[in-house]
Amino acid sequence: MKLNELKPERLWYYFEEICKIPRLSKHEGQMADYLVAFAEAHDLSYQIDSLKNIVIRKKGTPGFETRPIVVLQSHQDMVGEKNEGTPHDFYKDPIVPEIEDGWVKARGTTLGADDGIGMAAQLAILESSTLEHPPLECLFTVDEETGLTGAFGLSPDFIEGRILINLDSEDWPEIFIGCAGGRDTRAWFTFQPEKVPSQTRAFRILVSGLKGGHSGDEIHKGHGNAIKIL
Repeated sequence: MKLNELKPERLWYYFEEICKIPRLSKHEGQMADYLVAFAEAHDLSYQIDSLKNIVIRKKGTPGFETRPIVVLQSHQDMVGEKNEGTPHDFYKDPIVPEIEDGWVKARGTTLGADDGIGMAAQLAILESSTLEHPPLECLFTVDEETGLTGAFGLSPDFIEGRILINLDSEDWPEIFIGCAGGRDTRAWFTFQPEKVPSQTRAFRILVSGLKGGHSGDEIHKGHGNAIKIL
């Protein structure tokens, strides 16, 4: 099975298109260009700020024109990690998605579904001519993965809506209705390097095959941790 055989068809179409676009944190320029081109091709109004946060607006469908505006929010960037030996350049190469055992995965790299699938949902909704909806503002922020600087840098008047659905949830079919906040910690320490004895033998130890997972969302599940195992 291929991605274009999955349902809803347009969601997976746009996800596959997004996978073709390099979009590491702080390097979302090509993704922003794609979103602007999409808005212009579909005759939708949009706004882009100096950070490349983008909002694309769509009027409510007949009967829903005066309903409160709903903001759908995702982020443009992705985490770029690859398996050892995978010749992938995240600054220019596309992600190659594939289906394995019923799961959509990437070939030797991170998939970028965080938050590519959120953007794909927004684009599919914006494109649809049959879905009934209130006025929409689809917000695409930048640099979520390395500091939330796009969200922090949003001007208060960049969006009008007061109802926001964050499409960056970790579990289906959950949505966020609030935020507990976060905290950064910086630690410094000193060390004294020691000379390695001449007869020392070095060994390389590799721990692999562990399950991935979000450090906040799945920390309680007891999955193997390579640092602890070593």
